[in-house]
Amino acid sequence: MHLAYPAVLAVLLFCVGLYGVLARRNAILVLMSVELMLNAVNLNLVAFDVWLRDTVHAGQALTLFTITIAAAEIGLGLAIVLLVFRHRGSSDVDRLTGLAEPHGGPGAPHAPDASDATPTPAADDEKAEASA
Repeated sequence: MHLAYPAVLAVLLFCVGLYGVLARRNAILVLMSVELMLNAVNLNLVAFDVWLRDTVHAGQALTLFTITIAAAEIGLGLAIVLLVFRHRGSSDVDRLTGLAEPHGGPGAPHAPDASDATPTPAADDEKAEASA
């Protein structure tokens, strides 16, 4: 078997998936594009496993792990998209930026405001020297 045929097909699948991730705004279509990219990787793994005549069949074993991870990814991703669609009425990726938490989210270091400033003894001494 020539390695070029499945490799070219995998490259085409990966490029179509990459285009879909970069160009689409619908979250479901982005998830489908990620699946295309993962299937291109699976095709490469199996093709190289057959081409190298591996006795352990490591490429096929890794393909099973990749399929398992892809199934978990699509399940969680679809659940998140459905919840966002119920809440917002749209699954547009550009509109999802409103879900970000302000000021870097929980646990992020808080930027000190003027109201947060507490006088220190050294600052009081400097003020006293400046007024004298």
